[in-house]
Amino acid sequence: MERHRFALLLVSLALAGLGAAAVGIPQLFITSDRCLACHNGLVTPRGEDVSIGTDWRASMMANSARDPYWQASIRRETLAHPTVAAAIEHECSACHMPMMRYQAKAEGGLGRVFALLPVVPVKGEEQALAVDGVSCAMCHQIGRERLGTRESFIAGFVVDAKTPAGRRKIFGPHEADERRRQAMMSSSGFAPEQADHIGSSELCASCHTLYTHAFNEKGEVVGELPEQVPYLEWKHSSYASRRGCTSCHMPAVEGEMPISSTLGKPRQDFSRHVFRGGNFFMPKILNRHRDELGIAAEPLELATVSARTASHLETSSAELTIGELRIEDGVLRAEVAVKNLAGHKLPTAYPSRRAWIHLTVLDRHGDPVFESGRMNPDGSIIGNDNDADGTRFEPHYAEIRDPGEVQVYEAILGAPGDKVTTVLLAATHYLKDNRILPLGFDKAAADKDISVKGRAASDADFTGGSDRIRYAVKVGEAAGPFTVRAELWYQPISFRWARNLDDLPSAEAERFAVYFKEFSAGSALRLARAEARTK
Repeated sequence: MERHRFALLLVSLALAGLGAAAVGIPQLFITSDRCLACHNGLVTPRGEDVSIGTDWRASMMANSARDPYWQASIRRETLAHPTVAAAIEHECSACHMPMMRYQAKAEGGLGRVFALLPVVPVKGEEQALAVDGVSCAMCHQIGRERLGTRESFIAGFVVDAKTPAGRRKIFGPHEADERRRQAMMSSSGFAPEQADHIGSSELCASCHTLYTHAFNEKGEVVGELPEQVPYLEWKHSSYASRRGCTSCHMPAVEGEMPISSTLGKPRQDFSRHVFRGGNFFMPKILNRHRDELGIAAEPLELATVSARTASHLETSSAELTIGELRIEDGVLRAEVAVKNLAGHKLPTAYPSRRAWIHLTVLDRHGDPVFESGRMNPDGSIIGNDNDADGTRFEPHYAEIRDPGEVQVYEAILGAPGDKVTTVLLAATHYLKDNRILPLGFDKAAADKDISVKGRAASDADFTGGSDRIRYAVKVGEAAGPFTVRAELWYQPISFRWARNLDDLPSAEAERFAVYFKEFSAGSALRLARAEARTK
């Protein structure tokens, strides 16, 4: 609460003309073009380009400010809460425009979003820092102070705001000798310093652990929501003792590899700056609308990011198995097990993401007898209550008997009075959270911020690492043997979250509505599949 009161205080000062810049604050950041000249041109002995700059500029980190879904979502929140619009822009620019926002905050001002859009052409230093997204001089200047604590969350990281430009430190995983220190000082103005915290999960957690405040129509805070907390989910899993964030999201190059094309020295454990995550979908939009969105990455680079992200999700996120099939009194009974291979909930992070089971039963001729969870070309799921009606949602199931029932793994937001909402800053709690738990996650001992919500909390088959769901299908006069096909599908931006932007009087929302409809048929990805036949 104190954090938000401070944001509101800044707004009132700015509106009163009292938010003058603090005296003596140095220029804290530089844009990525100052770094890329030396950290590109990196090719492995097998001919693979692993350049830091090339990998980064096609990532969602580099394009965080250009993301049209983020822009539309922020506009929606400011339209829904106009009395605190400036505070919303200040808070939401903290992780998507972090260099601009940190500099502004250090100088006693506010982070802005829409005053700095559109991103082309770039005008002035403030906009250049904003457009550069989550950039080199941002992450590599974060100090070890407070990391892993609640104070570090919601972009509560610490950057030295006192040392003058030209004498500032930049942190990395490797020690640099004096010759390399001088070369980097000459090219960037930063002095490299070895620091182990730069590769820690706690550093990632500072922007990937977000709590949001809900407002009423007067702009008063009425609640707090753990909006996305993958770090806390990871800490409560067995992965916390053996694998950190970077092991999956910044995979290491095999063998030794220099990290710079200038005076580069072979290093072990060179982490690629691909930042692969769960968003295979947005790079496709960025690629098609690159001119309008001011995208710097080349078309092939974005296409490669989308393909690699999809491949990683398909091979490393989940497994499906089907237990023994049996027919009793004209009812085919099947049990489907979903295994989570990730170190956090599946899916995790922003609550627009969902996964679901598409199950089909075919007779001996290959004709469908039963189907649950088929997706329409517009991105909606047949039978899903929330897609049909934004005021309702599909419950968690232990057993499915009807084609109109679908097992959807998702987080459903609740506003006061248990109203279903996709307005993030109206939400005070979760009405449902049955996202598949990571291995070792004890749901009975989980803190309330990562707890299971809804029917899954009492489902004995919904445990750390997996879920098992039973299907009871009436086959009637259909002839066997029967084939059961199960698929786990995933959507980064679900139908309801996209469609609830459709009618907003906003250029950003109207633009994204067009983008989503263009790509809706490809908005989902199959993560896993399994097949079994009756005897």
